[in-house]
Amino acid sequence: MATVEHRAPPAHQTSTGLDNAKIAMWAFLGSECLLFGALISTYLLYRNHGASGTPLPHEVYDIPFTSVSSFVLLMSSLTMVLALAAIQRGDHHGTRVWLLATALLGMTFVSGQVYEFTVFVREGFTVRSSPAGSAFFILTSFHGAHVTVGILMLLSLATMSLRGQLPTERSTTVEYVGLYWHFVDIVWIVIFTVVYLVPATK
Repeated sequence: MATVEHRAPPAHQTSTGLDNAKIAMWAFLGSECLLFGALISTYLLYRNHGASGTPLPHEVYDIPFTSVSSFVLLMSSLTMVLALAAIQRGDHHGTRVWLLATALLGMTFVSGQVYEFTVFVREGFTVRSSPAGSAFFILTSFHGAHVTVGILMLLSLATMSLRGQLPTERSTTVEYVGLYWHFVDIVWIVIFTVVYLVPATK
């Protein structure tokens, strides 16, 4: 009697050779680039627009602290790569370990950002203190929200793996989340460079 071989359904290919889900992810990330580009441009336009009696952004920055937070987020890209490599070779325990490590690094970054915000507020630099404050907090908070969404996705993947719902055949799911995570990391590098390191000009 002939046996029937069950295989995972093939991904829907496009004319580019990529599946629809990956094309959709790249399209989404492209739109996010435009959004963050607009937010960064707005900050550059208003970063010198302070209010009487309130500090400007560059007067309250703690560059060493933010540099450490940036390094933590940058290292999370490495753990994300290791998570994808683990599931592609069928190492599900390693996949969970690296997914959780990535989420932990992301939570460390967000916690550092919250701490930084509380310090700024105590020094009188708030979202309502000046146009510069509004532009800074909207930009960095929006990025922090993206990191938080990424953390939730990572924890969801780790939970799915623990329940046996993330087999090696579904490694592309981890790849798509990895694309998103690398994107928020790259965006932060741009934000950190432009907002914190490039000196303000009068």
